[in-house]
Amino acid sequence: MVDTLAVKLALARAVGVLSRRRGGGATSAPGKVLLRLEPGAIGTLAGRLSRGCVLVSATNGKTTTAALASSILERSGISLVHNQAGANMAGGIASTLLAASARRGRINGELGLFEVDELWLDRLALQLRPKVLVLGNLFRDQLDRYGELDTIADRWAAAVRDGPAERARLVCNADDPLIADLGRDRAGVLYYGVEDDSLALAGMAHAADAKHCRRCGAPYTFDAIYLGHLGHYHCAACGQCRPSPTVLARSVVLEGVRAARFQLNTPQGSAEVKLELPGLYNVYNALAAAALAVALEIPLADIVAGLQSTKAAFGRAESVTVAGRPTRILLIKNPAGANEVLRTLVLEPDQRDLLGVLNDNTADGHDVSWIWDADFELLAGRVRLATCSGTRAPELALRLKYAGVEPERIRVVDDLGQALARAAADGLDEGGKPPLYVLPTYTAMLALRELLVARGEASSSWD
Repeated sequence: MVDTLAVKLALARAVGVLSRRRGGGATSAPGKVLLRLEPGAIGTLAGRLSRGCVLVSATNGKTTTAALASSILERSGISLVHNQAGANMAGGIASTLLAASARRGRINGELGLFEVDELWLDRLALQLRPKVLVLGNLFRDQLDRYGELDTIADRWAAAVRDGPAERARLVCNADDPLIADLGRDRAGVLYYGVEDDSLALAGMAHAADAKHCRRCGAPYTFDAIYLGHLGHYHCAACGQCRPSPTVLARSVVLEGVRAARFQLNTPQGSAEVKLELPGLYNVYNALAAAALAVALEIPLADIVAGLQSTKAAFGRAESVTVAGRPTRILLIKNPAGANEVLRTLVLEPDQRDLLGVLNDNTADGHDVSWIWDADFELLAGRVRLATCSGTRAPELALRLKYAGVEPERIRVVDDLGQALARAAADGLDEGGKPPLYVLPTYTAMLALRELLVARGEASSSWD
């Protein structure tokens, strides 16, 4: 008797081979074909995983959180099926499961670790039936695609209340009011957060989002603000307040674009963690990964070792050398994420050379007005030269001008290859080859990676 699923898997794999031969990454195309042939393939293949699945979703940081979690879990001896390329919708997750599937109903891995797009979380949870669900943050992002934050929050609430994730153990960011609310009526929720008053900002950024209590609608009182609307808060009207985290970071030290250190506190004990990733946003990502590991009963020693061995994923503060010049690539895609990148760059000494690449493709969001909510003013007086490229390069140049960057220090170069070459070359006559900081949006980051791989200046691997 013919195994019809095996035939469909083989056809979808063939699409992946063809896509790679044509120069594509084959991260979603095979999965999309498979789902056309077998709509239930995600659930069927995920059902082969002996340890089930865990899902990670957030507006910012899900790729890095999943990478940190992967490092921890593999160090603990758990073999994973993981969408490490970041393809986090149905096609990408189907492709990941397809690549891991084996003959006679087997699969090469014990546990599925999947980062999931915010809009796809409820639909994919229905098929993957996660045992643990990590919810990191919700920020305003791609309003033309996602809508307002409450739209996503309501969908997530339905999924965890009586929907496809009702049986999953929740791991939630206590410092995000929207995320914390999702766990208030659930037993066994594992919260994580930051406890360090030295990081508190002087006030809430104008781009902050979740400012009102979802229970009564009154404005929250923020006792400490760490990042966007993340921090310590309470509602004076109804008494709702930030949950007490079980996994937390204390004594945080941020070391510019290079690293961060903090004391990790868990139910198993405390340990010093030295991340090779920069910024407070990556401390939050590390906490999310650590909390997931705690939920899976991973030993503290493995958690610390896994966090400390994780390298930056491409575009997430990764360091490469371009034409002999050290270059850092820092993804920006919405106001909250951009502000944390800018805040991290402020910690670097001397003046900075920037290459900003602003695209408005579908995966970026067609509405680029968010750049006016990003606090480029933080860097205005420290920019030596800013090169602007991408499909909306003139808008980025205008934003930098209004942020206070002197117009003679700004130039527009439409072609990405030319922009990269000119931006990299401009610093080579300076003593010590000062670094170039590249700030791309999502599709710009992918185009940049393709360009660097072709030049031999970046790895072709997504690891």
